[in-house]
Amino acid sequence: MSDPQQTAAAAPVQKPSNGKRRRLMTLIVLVIIIAAVAYGLYYFLIARFHETTDDAYVNGNVVQITPQVVGTVISVNADDTQTVKVGDPLVVLDPADSKVALDQAEANLAQTVRQVRTFFVNNNQYEAQVALRRSDLSRAQDDLKRRMQVAQTGAVSQEEISHARDAVRGAQAALDAAEQELTSNRSLTANTTIADHPNVLAAAAKVRDSYINYARNTLPAPVTGYVAKRSVQVGQRVSPGNPLMAIVPLNAVWVDANFKEVQLKHMRIGQPVELTADLYGSSVVYHGKVIGFSAGTGSAFSLLPAQNATGNWIKVVQRLPVRIELDPKELQAHPLRIGLSMNVDVTIKNEEGGQLGNAQNTVYQTNVFDNYGAQADQEIARIIQQNAGAPAQSRSSAPRGRATKSASAAKLM
Repeated sequence: MSDPQQTAAAAPVQKPSNGKRRRLMTLIVLVIIIAAVAYGLYYFLIARFHETTDDAYVNGNVVQITPQVVGTVISVNADDTQTVKVGDPLVVLDPADSKVALDQAEANLAQTVRQVRTFFVNNNQYEAQVALRRSDLSRAQDDLKRRMQVAQTGAVSQEEISHARDAVRGAQAALDAAEQELTSNRSLTANTTIADHPNVLAAAAKVRDSYINYARNTLPAPVTGYVAKRSVQVGQRVSPGNPLMAIVPLNAVWVDANFKEVQLKHMRIGQPVELTADLYGSSVVYHGKVIGFSAGTGSAFSLLPAQNATGNWIKVVQRLPVRIELDPKELQAHPLRIGLSMNVDVTIKNEEGGQLGNAQNTVYQTNVFDNYGAQADQEIARIIQQNAGAPAQSRSSAPRGRATKSASAAKLM
């Protein structure tokens, strides 16, 4: 048995230990309460207005370079990782076949212009023929009139009068034929000039088509960017639609952030976004904004979408891609590449924006191919000018014809 005095002496020693433990537990509880209150204030004042995800990647346009004509590659002027500017020739095809077709079309246009020019010149010729036939008719009518006046005296026989009538009929028929020829030729030149004649326009269209096919042997860069996925080789036979290389304009990339469907309730277009890239770490912060939402989830647009009607259905939280626009200045200072991982934080406090209805349309366009048509038109104009002669003659042929006809008519009256 223990000594009562020792037990009494030990009891006072335990009391200070219990008080210290009680104070420690009280401190821990106070810390937990303060942390819970701080977290509650942080959540209600800040955290509930933010949606974050690390399932986000840089995306951008991948411009495929494909030929528009069949040909053999004779030159490749760019390689992967290199920078090209808009309009730079990337691939050159052998132009021999298309040059032959262009020469044939140009020769056909020159011949057509000369033929049409003949139509306008023939107007004057047929007008002169009409004037000549009118003169013959007038002379025959005068001969018949004089014979009819002396027929009563018996100085002219009936046979001679009959020949005079036949001469009038022949002259009238010749005049009618000449007028028909003039009308027929004028129908080929009415309300038009050499350059605007349908035959010339048809031949010019063939020249334009051949010229564009010839120009398409050089494949220019439609945008400024970096070359990627080059597969074309010198000597390769290519056809329209074959991908030769790609150009990626890294100055216009965006971020596709895949948010869970439960995070999208308060997300709107125009809300501000802060992003960090794994490439640079948290020291570089990008600022952007939400510019659009995908029309469907990733599983809906996958190659093999889920068939939930089979019976073995398992509910999976879906993710919807959200497009985020980046600040061009920040992007220029810290370039990004397609496919890099991003951390996204969207501030959803302001819900004034819309979702699908207020998305702005984006227009992508290039003008590197516009010169083809302009150069073809210049070549067509040069050929027409060389083979048409003075333009004033073709435009003034019709008025001269009308004046000649009026003068001849006045002379015969």
